Amino acid sequence: MGMSVTISAATEQDAEQIFKLQYLCFQSEAALYGNYRIDPLVQTLDSVRAEVAADCVFVARLGEEVVGSVRGAVTEDGAAAIGKLCVHPRLQGHGIGARLLRAAEAALAEERGAKRFRLHTGHRSESSLGLYRKVGYIAVGTSEGTDGVPMIVLEKAAGTYAATA
Repeated sequence: MGMSVTISAATEQDAEQIFKLQYLCFQSEAALYGNYRIDPLVQTLDSVRAEVAADCVFVARLGEEVVGSVRGAVTEDGAAAIGKLCVHPRLQGHGIGARLLRAAEAALAEERGAKRFRLHTGHRSESSLGLYRKVGYIAVGTSEGTDGVPMIVLEKAAGTYAATA
């Protein structure tokens, strides 16, 4: 790839790039469901800024460009909810998503005391499901997103790391 991709905690200055990247990345997800009102596509820039300020947010950078991001927050039951993992389409399949997940999991476990991790992904999102299974997540149930998309709920215990993706 030439330059190497680095993973770091997001800063306030990253919010706009995260917002634009998220919009780009979730177009294919929206197409899978024929629903362009899915949560990541209707989220506002102010809402992304608030998440960066309050939650555990990591970015992948290629030089100065944000090419991936993930967010997580510990919920009332002590689990860490991980969401909105995205990697620029031109860089997918190079392990960046797995690296982002590991960074978020480590921070959520070590700094915020999460004992397990939970995420939701669309039931037709085979590439996402493949990545999550590869890094140790197992399906534990189903739910429906606020946008009406059927979701698969996946979890794994903190400290369980599968082979690198």
